[in-house]
Amino acid sequence: MQGTFHWLRVNIFSYATENEELIHGAMAELLGTDEFDCNIVDSEHGNRLIVLSSELSKQKDTVSFFRRLGKDLAEEIIADLDNRIDDDCVFYLRLDKQELVQGRYRIAHHGDVLSVTGKVASHPARKEIAIRNMKEFLNSIDFTEPPSLP
Repeated sequence: MQGTFHWLRVNIFSYATENEELIHGAMAELLGTDEFDCNIVDSEHGNRLIVLSSELSKQKDTVSFFRRLGKDLAEEIIADLDNRIDDDCVFYLRLDKQELVQGRYRIAHHGDVLSVTGKVASHPARKEIAIRNMKEFLNSIDFTEPPSLP
């Protein structure tokens, strides 16, 4: 079976004023593993900034990721796919970081987020086809089955 994504990237920042253990735990919970990149950089103002990131390239991992988000969020995503996929077939999603650390997954419309970006497989590469493929993918997920571990 062809994968829905060529790649799916998940990124979150942990600022110096935040509890990095909470953010790390929330990322691990969402991905189903604590095996992801952790880079420490200096922020624009010289403070420490931790960037947690992961790239999923296997279909089973992307299915597990979206299964963790849950059926209600998947339905929200489906309803807004025209705004979430651009003309280059790239999917965008931002989850509220404050909700995330409390174990809830909510779409965010502000800057304090976990960001998800993915290149949707589409042949030929057209937005309409990517939307259709993404809709079929999300509708095919069995949300009653527990997410698999990577």
